[in-house]
Amino acid sequence: MQKLDPRLLAALEAVVRHGSFNSAARELGYTAPAVSQQIAELERRTGLRVLERRPVRPTPAGEVLLGAEQGVRSVLAAASAELDAIRAGTAGQIRLGAFASAATGIVPKALAQLHRAYPDVQVSLSQLEPEAGYSRLKRGDMDLALTYDYDFIPMPPPRTLRRTLVARDPVVAVVPAGHHLADRDVIDLADLAAETWIAAPEAALRLELLAQIAQTPGFRARLQYDGDDFNTVLGFVAAGLCVAVMPKLALPPGATEVVARPLADPQLTRFIYAVRIDTRHTPRALLALEQMLTAQALAAVS
Repeated sequence: MQKLDPRLLAALEAVVRHGSFNSAARELGYTAPAVSQQIAELERRTGLRVLERRPVRPTPAGEVLLGAEQGVRSVLAAASAELDAIRAGTAGQIRLGAFASAATGIVPKALAQLHRAYPDVQVSLSQLEPEAGYSRLKRGDMDLALTYDYDFIPMPPPRTLRRTLVARDPVVAVVPAGHHLADRDVIDLADLAAETWIAAPEAALRLELLAQIAQTPGFRARLQYDGDDFNTVLGFVAAGLCVAVMPKLALPPGATEVVARPLADPQLTRFIYAVRIDTRHTPRALLALEQMLTAQALAAVS
């Protein structure tokens, strides 16, 4: 097999990620025929087909090459981060990612602190869920991300990334203000099994998992919502249509139409992490932002 060219691997990664030669070409600054020629050259050098064209998806050989491309990109991203740290780390840009409730409940005050301490550092924010954050960190498209997992659904971080626990965010039961359980100090999941729940796959905990944890059948979802916005979930609960569980951080301050109560045993926890590329040297401003995000996360869930 002839020597592989990282530029050809990058073309393959872009085509697979976009699912389109045209979109990949726009991102890479080439024409679509040029990208097609790069894929053809990669197949010539490997002697193997690397892409299925309709629909666009990698072959087993393509999957191997995508892994190699990710490794090259991760090494280069780590080297770039270390060089930034050696240069100074008190100016430049930080690309931050955060899931929705962290973007509203943690990030703003931390960025205000950072601006006062490092006025020459510019921060861009992308709102995304953990898996997308890990992917962008590995590609070198992000410097720091706030991610999460749950104690009963652990999600280990990819290799080459350093993940630091910044806060434990308790999961609470949320019921309408006039609900018959609203005056309790704690709510047992089993007592909510027969209630109508809102099913929000990207935002709330899945009902089948709650049934397993509560060791009680009967959890039902009469309302369907396909999204990742806890505000929508709260809107349904406030209207008296359903109940839900959600992390404490997702609750808006001063809400009066819903009541949030701690769960009785088993208590559930969402763990919030700060994640960055694992390097020997890290820019001072990036470390400072990580510490500020940690302080704000602890304050938000206390």
